[in-house]
Amino acid sequence: MSSLAQKKVARLKRQTRVRKKITGSPERPRLNVFRSARHIYAQLIDDTTGATLVAASTLTDGVVDGYTGNADAAAKVGAAIAKKALEKEIRQVVFDRNGFLYHGRIKALADAARENGLSF
Repeated sequence: MSSLAQKKVARLKRQTRVRKKITGSPERPRLNVFRSARHIYAQLIDDTTGATLVAASTLTDGVVDGYTGNADAAAKVGAAIAKKALEKEIRQVVFDRNGFLYHGRIKALADAARENGLSF
């Protein structure tokens, strides 16, 4: 098995381990984060209905201009998701790092979301 395949398998194992413990509700949705090489995506998900309540990414218009694969872009996405959540009167969320390690872009997104009004 190649090292890339091993990394993907390890992330999926971490994802299932984390997902067993946390679920989103209408009062406290799950803040799901996905990171690719170029972009970062964040969603607020209500797991009881399976509905996405709010979403933001580096592909969303007006969120990021310039390079999208760094911590600065992730922080802008975190601020955008927090702003959209506050518009829908969502203040508390459960953070789902989706199997990614909590550092770098994931941490930057989480910190920016906290600074802009979300609590988790």
